[in-house]
Amino acid sequence: MSVRRRTAVVTTLAALVLASGTVGAAAQAPTPALLTEPPPVLAWAACGTTPEGTAAGVECATADLPMDYDDPAAGRVQIAVARVPADDPATRIGSLFLNFGGPGAATAEVLQALGDQLYPGLSARFDIVGFDPRGVGRSTPAVDCRVDQVTEGLWAHPFPTPLDLDPQALVARAQRYVDACLANNGAILEHASTANVARDMDALRASLGEEQLTYLGFSYGTFLGATYATLFPDRYRALVLDGALDPAAYIHDPVAVSTAQGAALERALDRFAGACAADQAACSGFGGADPLAAYDALLATADATPIPAPRFTDNPEPVTPEVILDVTQSLLYAKQLWGLLAAGLAQAAAGDGSTLRAIFDLAIYPEDPDGSDDPGPDRFVAIGASEREWPRDVDSYLRRGAQEWAAYPHFWAAGAYAEIGFALWPRTDADAFGGPFVASPSAPTALVVGTTYDMATPYAGAIQLTRQLGNARLLTMEGDGHTAYGGNSPCIDAATDAYLIDLTLPADGTVCQQEVPLTAPQPVPVEAATSAATELLLRAAR
Repeated sequence: MSVRRRTAVVTTLAALVLASGTVGAAAQAPTPALLTEPPPVLAWAACGTTPEGTAAGVECATADLPMDYDDPAAGRVQIAVARVPADDPATRIGSLFLNFGGPGAATAEVLQALGDQLYPGLSARFDIVGFDPRGVGRSTPAVDCRVDQVTEGLWAHPFPTPLDLDPQALVARAQRYVDACLANNGAILEHASTANVARDMDALRASLGEEQLTYLGFSYGTFLGATYATLFPDRYRALVLDGALDPAAYIHDPVAVSTAQGAALERALDRFAGACAADQAACSGFGGADPLAAYDALLATADATPIPAPRFTDNPEPVTPEVILDVTQSLLYAKQLWGLLAAGLAQAAAGDGSTLRAIFDLAIYPEDPDGSDDPGPDRFVAIGASEREWPRDVDSYLRRGAQEWAAYPHFWAAGAYAEIGFALWPRTDADAFGGPFVASPSAPTALVVGTTYDMATPYAGAIQLTRQLGNARLLTMEGDGHTAYGGNSPCIDAATDAYLIDLTLPADGTVCQQEVPLTAPQPVPVEAATSAATELLLRAAR
């Protein structure tokens, strides 16, 4: 993924719905800056936010850790942690740490809401532990640039094209966004790297009394897992890295990662359209024999006259092409949501954009309780900018933006034009780690999981991560959507559970099939979309 901003917001969508190699050369692990004080003592208190979370006995605590592990006296971060106690204490193995990706996705609040319903197959044997990485969620200080994401963020509407581009205005908007981030956030911007999150995770492992880490990471969480494996080669029991990205490219060549994701998104839209052409009933009749042509016609209609959304009474603002594209990109992340996407498109084609507006407002650009915009995109930007080697030549982004508009006609706007802010970002984390990402030959073998048509982290990333780690096994799912574990394939779920519980690896070369039917949502009206979007937010995860 470039890991584009969408991943930080929507990777969460998938978790909600999904919950109901070649050996590399060995290298000496770097010596990380370590915690030079006793691990933090965690004072647990009940914190379930739903009946399910309360019934599962979810507990929360806060870990006091150094802002800078090289200078612990220079400031502190407070890391929010949640855990769901194992359902069967007699057979409990230990703690299973989760990370849902992003970067910038919170985890603690998901556990508070879902309790042991998130991963029932694992909850019997493990305490499920989630923490909000530094700068994220309920951890403090938390990054918040205090902007209106739709009008002032890097992915603001309307999307620029080469036909109407004002380069000076685009760069000026990006600079205003960067300036707002610098003005509203302090030292955390220089200490938000993945390596520091890995150090925090190791401190939490020690606080929980675990000799070794058991970890399940999705999307960007695979980069965190690869970083941990390299920095702490003797401190993990099992690592599952699902929706894997190429760690070297993620750090050293983010442009290549971004453009690969653009191509993967276009392919995902083509596959969605093909599925709808083959099963019109499941797609609520959208598009007839040529759903892709119907999709482009719908965009043209919305561009000429935005589509009314009268049934979403919270905000009946008409739907623009940008809203349609944002909703599409988001719901393509989970095949379980394709039927909902098709229903919303069919309604919009009939003149009612209420379902698409509801999803956009409730799941993609939600507001915080105080009415301000959710700062998830800010956290995605701040973490990525602190460690990734983005080009500094602004003109190169303008040239690439024009190329992407021609190559990726539906999803160009998530690429170079939006990424200019990274070129302007002045602060980096001196403690960031750029590899090589190599697992110790004497460590337990990591399990890498890749999906063949993953649009956020294309399958090639899983191959590359397996090769770079060396001591890793690749498990493949043939299917669509972003990440595989948790309701896509009984084969994937069984293999992953067996590895995490019994440390049994799947056979080399194992390929599983996705078993997710394309179905129309019932009921179809906007109320269904509203509840679905709310549910997606609740499970906002990977």
